[in-house]
Amino acid sequence: MNRTHDYHAAVLLIAHGSRRPEANADLQQLAEQVRTTGGYAIVEVSYLELTTPTIDEGGRECVRQGATRVLMLPYFLSAGVHVVQDLEAARQALAAEFPHVQFRLCPPLGLHPLMTQIVLSRLQEGRKAES
Repeated sequence: MNRTHDYHAAVLLIAHGSRRPEANADLQQLAEQVRTTGGYAIVEVSYLELTTPTIDEGGRECVRQGATRVLMLPYFLSAGVHVVQDLEAARQALAAEFPHVQFRLCPPLGLHPLMTQIVLSRLQEGRKAES
């Protein structure tokens, strides 16, 4: 793994958001894991709805920390309405607010090649729970 920091790029992880704090804690844990890889100096979380920080707040925090490029990663399984419309609208709003900063919306998790391994791992865990 590349351990060189890109001090000008930030990662903004974006999840749907839940009223259950335990569900939102998953994204916080993922952010910490991404931070520890050493690839990005700035890693923040945000939520589309139901909790905070919002996407706007997360984007502003990235800029406050000195980011000139923000990679917005949807922690979503597919490119549904939220990813295609809502997150793109949030990206455009942040880009208008901070014209000197590049905001790039990354693809959702979707059908990444590792997704099959994740699904098989979860199925195995389910089988073990049956015994």
